[in-house]
Amino acid sequence: MQIVILACNRTKAFFYAFYITRMLTGMVAEGSMQCLSLAYVADKVPQSRRAVAFGVFSGVCTAGFVVGTVAARFLSVPCTFQVSAVATVAAAVYMRAFVQETDGGASLLRAGDEEENSPSHPLCLPSCSSSSSSGEDVASPTIPPLRKAASLSDMAALLTTSSTFSRAALVTFFNSLGETGLQTALLYFLKAQFHYSKDQYANLLLVIGIAGSLSQLIIMPILAPKMGEQKLLVIALLGSCMHAILYSIAWSSWVPYLSASFVIISILVNPCGMVQGCLTGISSTASVISPIVFTPLTAWFLSETAPIDFKGFSLVCAGFATLIALTASINM
Repeated sequence: MQIVILACNRTKAFFYAFYITRMLTGMVAEGSMQCLSLAYVADKVPQSRRAVAFGVFSGVCTAGFVVGTVAARFLSVPCTFQVSAVATVAAAVYMRAFVQETDGGASLLRAGDEEENSPSHPLCLPSCSSSSSSGEDVASPTIPPLRKAASLSDMAALLTTSSTFSRAALVTFFNSLGETGLQTALLYFLKAQFHYSKDQYANLLLVIGIAGSLSQLIIMPILAPKMGEQKLLVIALLGSCMHAILYSIAWSSWVPYLSASFVIISILVNPCGMVQGCLTGISSTASVISPIVFTPLTAWFLSETAPIDFKGFSLVCAGFATLIALTASINM
């Protein structure tokens, strides 16, 4: 709906209507589309192949981002919003007409699938299973599927009683904090340091999108079965750190393009670390906090009153946030 508003007109009144609508829809749907889509994939794919399926799904999404960015370079501003509105409506119609509700994998269980390959293995409270003598979580604790929406107390109990889940939450929070901080500061940094134009920034987005698509469509399905999700997550977070830090020390206008190529590794964080519901909310919380912290930090170090001459300081901080996530992932 918000895209349709700008497709109709782009006067001041329509822009205000767009931002109000975006704010309201963001409160309800921000992040939920990806969360629900991944939940749908999880219901349709056995557990042993979920990481690969999530990677392919994310790769298709990134490929759509590349196509959209390329199309925007050749379309006029009014046509860009109109084409976007038509594509959004077409996606909604397609989903309503062809995408059927799932049964949480019950049909696969009835068909005689093995327990370990069934798609119904939620992360659950470990209180339902016995603890080891050392107090660590036992493998794969489960409870019956929830018949109602989980409350905040349920989520708090899950975070406090499951060390595996709490570490995953820590990884998610700091990775999202660093990733959003990088996105928040990067445009200002490139404009101040190298006088990037909108076309150069669009080219950078294309490099990121193409690298991400190749990674998730080709590299992820190959590496995930061989290396396992935990090792792949560590490598991806290491790539995220290098990605942010290389931006911060860029000495020429071509270096950001080199840094953008590290997305081919860093983008693997999302399918490796994706767990529904609670972690999505934690990621969204970090995405809200990050601009509040990184926007003034970036402006400060780009100004003449900066305490040190290091324009990329905020990008280094984003890299260190990801480094915390990397440390937590190693101990998972």
